[in-house]
Amino acid sequence: MIVPSPFVYWAQTDKCITLKIDLKNVVNPDVNVSDNSIKFSGKGIGAHGETQYGFSLDLFSSLKSNNDGNQDPIVRVFENRVELVLQKQKASWWPRLTAQPQKPAWLKINFDLWKSEDGQDSDDEARDVMRDYPGMYDRLHQEEMGYRKEDLKKVYLVIYNLFQFIGFVYVLAVMGVRYAKLEYESVSDTYEHVGPAMKFLQLMQYLEVMHPMFGYTKGGVLVPFLQVSGRAFVLFAMIEAEPRIQTKPVVFYLFLIWSLIEIVRYPFYISQIYKKEIYILTWLRYTMWIPLYPLGILCESIVILRNVPYFEETQRFTVSLPNEWNFAFHFPSFLRIYLLVLTFPGMFFVMSHMHKLRTVKLKPKVIIKKSK
Repeated sequence: MIVPSPFVYWAQTDKCITLKIDLKNVVNPDVNVSDNSIKFSGKGIGAHGETQYGFSLDLFSSLKSNNDGNQDPIVRVFENRVELVLQKQKASWWPRLTAQPQKPAWLKINFDLWKSEDGQDSDDEARDVMRDYPGMYDRLHQEEMGYRKEDLKKVYLVIYNLFQFIGFVYVLAVMGVRYAKLEYESVSDTYEHVGPAMKFLQLMQYLEVMHPMFGYTKGGVLVPFLQVSGRAFVLFAMIEAEPRIQTKPVVFYLFLIWSLIEIVRYPFYISQIYKKEIYILTWLRYTMWIPLYPLGILCESIVILRNVPYFEETQRFTVSLPNEWNFAFHFPSFLRIYLLVLTFPGMFFVMSHMHKLRTVKLKPKVIIKKSK
């Protein structure tokens, strides 16, 4: 009579092996552990119904043994499973459980246990195996499942950056196609055709402010908040709020500069997520800002400057006395102050920040070779 094997899920730390045997209602299982093998036998309810189950495994390396050459494993019998904890002879990370590269079909990897527990009765903190042994978890998951399970944060960041990249490519494509057909006549109604897409992409960029807040990316919140809010102010409070500025050529040049910056920035971020160093992409990311950032600030300043007489006329966003709050706010005066801050301290802050990043990212690597 052939004794079926139950499903067995294994996990490890550098000091022990944990086996979860998928059997229900097991009573007094027979477990025999030697130096480098394990045998199990027990009656329970498994994939083949209620019957006698058993398996034998030759292990990749040796286990701790007592004086008679055997090990007394920790056996935990639960209603829906049996768990075994085996101590390794030497603290090391096994590339697989079995001595042979080919593992039986009923042997699976317990990924949940690898992520959160160490399989021992101890008060130690839970260990992050993916961090402690980079690459090992992904390789085993690919062997087990046929594909590599990506971290949800990484998947989200890739989708976000890819979406933004496609969005700004769309803006550039529409502007380019219209300019090729209509030439300079297309400039005046640029906002009409790509304004809605640009507004949506700009609002989406506020997610980049929240990414470091929730630990999705490294870095601080202040710099992305100032950069995104500065663009949002120009786009919504200056261009969207004043129809007469929407037809000016400066809007075409501003959208062109913003899009050129982003179609390099977002692919660079995707390459960094996967830790792929593409030199030309890195060089473009930390070099294109040298002409584009000053030109972008210049275009934003022109938009604000051109809007001052318009808002003087319409008094939009201006709060005049008397009112129930006893508060006055003159929006054109605010624009003049904002223009001074944007032109001098704002440009200096942004350019200094990017210069520091460029110095770090593009500094030459010094290779020291030892002489024989």
